[in-house]
Amino acid sequence: MISSENIAIVKSTAPILAQTGPALTAHFYERMFNHHPELKDVFNMSNQRNGNQREALFAAICAYANNIDNLEALLPAVEKIAQKHTSFLITAEQYQIVGEHLLATIDEMLAPGEAVLNAWAAAYGVLADIFINREAQIYQENAQKEGGWRGLRQFTVIEKNITSKFITSFVFKPTDGGKVMTYKPGQYLGINIQSAQFDNHEIRQYSLSSEPQDDRYQISVKREQHGKVSNYLHDEVNVGDTVMLLPPAGDFFLNVNSTTPITLISAGVGFTPMMAMLKTLAKHPMPINWLHATENGEQHCYRDEIKQLQSNYSQLYRHIWYNQPLSSDIQGQDFDDAGLMNLNTVQQQLLQPDMQFYLCGPVPFMQFVAKQLIQMGIDTNRINYECFGPNKVLLA
Repeated sequence: MISSENIAIVKSTAPILAQTGPALTAHFYERMFNHHPELKDVFNMSNQRNGNQREALFAAICAYANNIDNLEALLPAVEKIAQKHTSFLITAEQYQIVGEHLLATIDEMLAPGEAVLNAWAAAYGVLADIFINREAQIYQENAQKEGGWRGLRQFTVIEKNITSKFITSFVFKPTDGGKVMTYKPGQYLGINIQSAQFDNHEIRQYSLSSEPQDDRYQISVKREQHGKVSNYLHDEVNVGDTVMLLPPAGDFFLNVNSTTPITLISAGVGFTPMMAMLKTLAKHPMPINWLHATENGEQHCYRDEIKQLQSNYSQLYRHIWYNQPLSSDIQGQDFDDAGLMNLNTVQQQLLQPDMQFYLCGPVPFMQFVAKQLIQMGIDTNRINYECFGPNKVLLA
């Protein structure tokens, strides 16, 4: 427990930290990596360079300080972060390192005095214990599940399929021939790349893009222009190669009952968790809407497979937007509308009172779509979303 005195100190000094902006977290990461370069094997250094991780940590610190006397409000964020941490194999010892350098950063940048540092140390200790305990539960649960494991496990690539101009799907089976633990449609799989091409180990998470099976996993990876790992997977990893995987994780997943209508909304590679969801809904008795936006036919993944599912699922409605159709793209056959996703076109499909909405794609796209849903009167508690990479606030 943290004392009322320390709570008051943290809340009163939180605005001072907020004024520093992400400069505080930039200083923190630089300091920590200078003292512990081995942690570059854990953190996604691409997110360090583009500032996404610094921004996410800064937002998390501010949120914690503002809710330190109401920790219940933080539990959804704690779960999201804890799931991600287990996919990086974060340990209790690493929390001690983070705490040491966070407090040192506050001292070096703000020199707030011993009382303030002690209050923030107490606050950090409480939060660290919450994460350590939850992550220990997740590690134990994964190890105890049928086909489950803790840490890294070797898998063999058994299929590599080009599904669009920029997206390739990989199917993995355990090299040991055993089963794999199931997952909830929408979750992601951690992959740990250790290559002489890289200065550090590179850990990434990619959404599982197929329905759960007991002997394999599938991910679909977009080749990013400057994506170190995505380009490596596309260019270097082939059928017969082995990779090291971490157990499925994530707090974004299909969570509905048989009376719930569902709308799956995606853009670009955001279709990946939606495919896993859709393929588990074959016998779902309520309406399902599949709304997808992409640039053109060259970048449209699983177009024929979705059409086939639509012919098999009487409850499935499909609507596709191409932002800039090619001359070879046929409206009414390959896509329905040109330009950005305009939900007014399909509003009638969306206004059932209990419908749940699942969104995945670039953050600006999801903000654009969420704004449209809210303008239609959709309550935000029915809008679920996933950000690839560090979490960002979508519904302010």
